[in-house]
Amino acid sequence: MKLIRARVQNFRSVEDSGEFTLDEHTTCLVGKNEAGKTALLTALYRLHPIFDADSKFDRQKDYPRRYLADYEELHKGKDPRVVTTWWELEPSDKEKVTKAVGAAALTDNEIAVWKGYDNTTYWNVKINEEAIVQHFISSSTLHDEEKTHVGAVKTIAALKTKVASIAEASPRRDELIKQIDAVAPEASAWKAVTKLLELPTFLFFSHYQRMQGQVSLEQIQQKKANNTLDGNDQVFVALCDMASVTIEQVAAIKEFESLVARFEGASNKISAEIFRYWSQNKFLKVQFRLDPAQSGDPAPYNSGNIFRTRIYNQLHEVTVPFDDRSTGFVWFFSFLSLFSQVKKRTPGQLLLLLDEPGLSLHGKAQADLLRYFKEKLAPHHQLIYTTHSPFMVPPDNLLSARTVEDVVVFREGEQPEVHGTKVSGDVLSTDKDTLFPLQGALGYEITQSLFVGEHTLLVEGPGDLLYLTALSAELRDRKRTPLDSRWTICPCGGIDKVSAFMSLFGGNRLHVAVLTDFASGQKKKVEELRRSKILRDGHVLTMDSYAGQPEADIEDVLGATFYVDLVNACYDLTGKEAVTLAPAGSRVLKHVEDHFRTLPATVPEFNHYPPASYLTEHRGVVLKKVAGAEVDAALTRFEKLFTDANALLPQK
Repeated sequence: MKLIRARVQNFRSVEDSGEFTLDEHTTCLVGKNEAGKTALLTALYRLHPIFDADSKFDRQKDYPRRYLADYEELHKGKDPRVVTTWWELEPSDKEKVTKAVGAAALTDNEIAVWKGYDNTTYWNVKINEEAIVQHFISSSTLHDEEKTHVGAVKTIAALKTKVASIAEASPRRDELIKQIDAVAPEASAWKAVTKLLELPTFLFFSHYQRMQGQVSLEQIQQKKANNTLDGNDQVFVALCDMASVTIEQVAAIKEFESLVARFEGASNKISAEIFRYWSQNKFLKVQFRLDPAQSGDPAPYNSGNIFRTRIYNQLHEVTVPFDDRSTGFVWFFSFLSLFSQVKKRTPGQLLLLLDEPGLSLHGKAQADLLRYFKEKLAPHHQLIYTTHSPFMVPPDNLLSARTVEDVVVFREGEQPEVHGTKVSGDVLSTDKDTLFPLQGALGYEITQSLFVGEHTLLVEGPGDLLYLTALSAELRDRKRTPLDSRWTICPCGGIDKVSAFMSLFGGNRLHVAVLTDFASGQKKKVEELRRSKILRDGHVLTMDSYAGQPEADIEDVLGATFYVDLVNACYDLTGKEAVTLAPAGSRVLKHVEDHFRTLPATVPEFNHYPPASYLTEHRGVVLKKVAGAEVDAALTRFEKLFTDANALLPQK
């Protein structure tokens, strides 16, 4: 069965969430703190929890407090619903029903299951009871005259009465009655079908739920006997189960080495799974100790035996208490301990509800956790989790996100109108704080993929990108060497930004080269960049190498005459206003900037970008106006630049 829709009402901050859809694999509930995300998961969990102690709705604790005094009046003496769910039957579900009561028994693939403050689970399954009756008759071994005697009954109860009234006792009659009693002991078709369908078991795991670094064995035995184990205790019980020992056996153990061996075996199994998805530090190890309590320690750790768990950092050769350090690792270890044993001990399907998973993890580790969800959990278990972190929103599946808001309407001069927690599949939330994680996830994905490629050539500004694109296109048209199409040209804002760019995008294992201007103020920066080794050797290209002068911008590679003609055409400068040729060996861009400072205010202010844009849009016209020898020289310089850049690429 797959959970396809849900609705939560009358529960804490959730007056009515509205009916919301759920993804068949993974659903991410996104909302800010105090939006009601935990309340939603808690209500869902109580429908069919893994631990029976968690199954009860408590009217005094859970019903919205501001309406509690009016409970009886509002609900006319009846207990209201809290959680309503809609499920889609899978082929295995339908096969089980078909085998027991016939292929025509179900009239709809969708069923509803709900629960309220009376703590009774109700099912709505659409069936054809007459078809079920006919299946019993047709599949029986009754003789034709016996089937005629049974007649055209329409209910199981009527069928059972008719069969029992067959005058002559026979194995055929007894066999059919036995079959009916086995499938529908209460002679109810609805109950018979419901019994055949198995509701998935829900496992709820909170960010705050984790195994404790020290456990009083006497106390946990007492809590187990009183059925008061909390979520943290359940993780330790699961670890014991994985080590094939009970809490009582741990407390009574006389030879600790054999116990340690079992626990370390369980720990190694979990750690091996963690480190497939844990990129932060692979040099951690979980260690266990059983110590007599010290009288000076706080209760309950001052008496009896204490089971202690510590994390050993192999790099620093130091151990720290389990619940004091590496909180992300502790959470992951605790979750896998509980999950692995619940999965092992639970027959049927398991639906996972994770509240703020990975909250204490670094953004990169949260991405690792998402990968774990996608590769290990989603293929086998439906997963619903909450978050307010942009890094926990799957950027490749934003449609799996649902926004959660505590909706309050403010009107001037009136009291705030509280609507409570609402869930929506519309990612265009009206609340900017709710929308922020989705914006962050989408923005991060765009910056990681839109502006960069596997092979990225960093340039200073957008004008450089246009010059390279235009000259490459011209060389291609002339059957000469253009810039290889595998290069993605990306403006990064100058040589000062290269280190920041590599920090942001280096994790993508990009192949990056830099093409930069070379002037007196940049020589030292270029040399530092080359020495820093953040780029491969030979991957810093400077304009002076192609312009044939000590200091150069990309405009100098174009050529002084070429660029002056381009600027005059772009700004429509003629006569005395026209830019004249720059002195040989000087930077033409600086010469043009100086000239524009002398022009009247009626002439637009000079900017590096418009000439590059003009060349891109009017390449054919510009090239015809510039002397042929200047164009050929410029193309030769750019061809050399492109040849050098292309040589940095791997061979095809």
